[in-house]
Amino acid sequence: MTGAEMIIHALKKEGVRALFGYPGGAVIDIFDALYNSDIPFYLTRHEQGAAHAADGFARASGEVGVCIATSGPGATNLVTGLATAHMDSIPIVAITGQVHTHLIGNDAFQEVDIVGISRPITKHNYLVSNIDDLPHILKSAFYLAQSGRPGPVLVDIPKDIQQAKTSKPYPDSIEIKSYKPTIKGHMPQIQNVSKAIAASNRPVIYAGGGVISSSASDELRQFAKIINAPVTTTLMGLGVYPETDKNSLKMLGMHGTEYANYAIQEADLLIAVGARFDDRVTGKVDKFASKAKIIHMDIDPTTIRKNVQVNIPVVGDIKHVLHELNKIVEPKENKEWLEQIYKWKKDHPLKYKNDGRIQPQYVIEQIAELTNRKAIITTEVGQNQMWTAQFYNFTHPRTFLSSGGLGTMGYGFPAAIGAQVAQPDKIVVDIAGDGSIQMNIQELATAVLYQIPVKIVILNNHSLGMVRQWQAIFYDRRFSSTCLRRNINCPPDCDQTGENCPKVYVPNFTKLAEAYGATGFFTNKVEEVKPTLEKMLNTPGPVIVEFEIEAEENVYPMVPAGAPINEMIRGMA
Repeated sequence: MTGAEMIIHALKKEGVRALFGYPGGAVIDIFDALYNSDIPFYLTRHEQGAAHAADGFARASGEVGVCIATSGPGATNLVTGLATAHMDSIPIVAITGQVHTHLIGNDAFQEVDIVGISRPITKHNYLVSNIDDLPHILKSAFYLAQSGRPGPVLVDIPKDIQQAKTSKPYPDSIEIKSYKPTIKGHMPQIQNVSKAIAASNRPVIYAGGGVISSSASDELRQFAKIINAPVTTTLMGLGVYPETDKNSLKMLGMHGTEYANYAIQEADLLIAVGARFDDRVTGKVDKFASKAKIIHMDIDPTTIRKNVQVNIPVVGDIKHVLHELNKIVEPKENKEWLEQIYKWKKDHPLKYKNDGRIQPQYVIEQIAELTNRKAIITTEVGQNQMWTAQFYNFTHPRTFLSSGGLGTMGYGFPAAIGAQVAQPDKIVVDIAGDGSIQMNIQELATAVLYQIPVKIVILNNHSLGMVRQWQAIFYDRRFSSTCLRRNINCPPDCDQTGENCPKVYVPNFTKLAEAYGATGFFTNKVEEVKPTLEKMLNTPGPVIVEFEIEAEENVYPMVPAGAPINEMIRGMA
């Protein structure tokens, strides 16, 4: 078969249920082979949208997401999506076209060294130079993407390779000599973990996205129940432990709960499970969990001791490690410690103002109530993301999809499309800001034309809210380039709250939704929030709902950059 036919054959063999992408001259042979294929293809309106949709599909399903782009600008438009997936350990296979082999290096039309460009932001990448290598490379790409610590893999395929023929079969299995991820944890180390837990009085479980990647939520919940310890999660770990449970500390870190951060700082044992101690979690590193012995379980040995010193490392797949640990760990009561936890939770709850205006936290609580917390929620990046993390109260894994490590504005909407394709029977809601939603708004055409019924809730504060918050707190309210109503007639020193502030905002999201063939709703009245959301959920097809929210509302608590995580700005309520 031709190289192009081999690609489609490989996708079928790997059980790929959906493709996202955009055609071009360097992949026209692949699209010709796709023409009579039964693999559903979704034509996005931008290659970045395709990468994020593949990412959302992977996060919602646990399968490998696949995207296709042409050479040159098509490939470079995938870069942000690949970097997003790489930072959050999401399995994606990206297939890019390349100019003819003999033209590589000659600055040919739409030529770019995408292998060189993507090397730092992929788990691995390939440039196929021999047609007979293609089956093995494609098999390797899928294996690498989903094994060990997952991540994106890019396969760059020149046009002449797509047209050449091979008789090599597609492998049923693969073995890469230089790549042997550790699956089973070292049993003596797991025993040491059990001993450390038995000796502790104030244990805290700190769970991250690795628990979701290894489908180990059930094992984590069993572990937490056995040792009766409070559980805090990273942004990527939301949903692995029910946040409605009395022992949940919800999220920790820069915008985590006060009680989670207090618990970390007072713990005598910190059990990190599938997390990487990133800077938004630790704050000032030398003050982080300074009273605690630290256990770190992760499949990736390079993450251990990368950011913090660890007393007991355990390298292995989280599902396997917790399964073995649950067999030997002794039950605990931790009565005094839990009493302290419950007191912190009572004394320092998450809260917000109730002043008759639409508060974003209230909107998110209503979404959670109306969906019974069973929807898949995607977010953009910024205040909308943090309010969602704080107030939705996630109870199931793979229901919160957001760009954590890279912080990619424009991620949430195309990711919601991918998630809806992966889980067609679930409600999918993208909670967005009025700034970030415009970065990939063109994907409304994709949602409408393929009848993908995603719902978009825009929390409109007329500004780039998170940057504005930092300007308000740390830069003496010098609001430089964060007002999205600002126009050529605005005074240079406008504080965004004066009488001369323009009332016209661009765009009108309701009309924009209608222009794409979707449905749009708007309200600025708090009493209309719930009925408007009910209309959204009962309206077929894609829907945009715009809530004009309190412009000055900020995300609290907040740990200033470089401060210990128990030194928080609490805001007002």
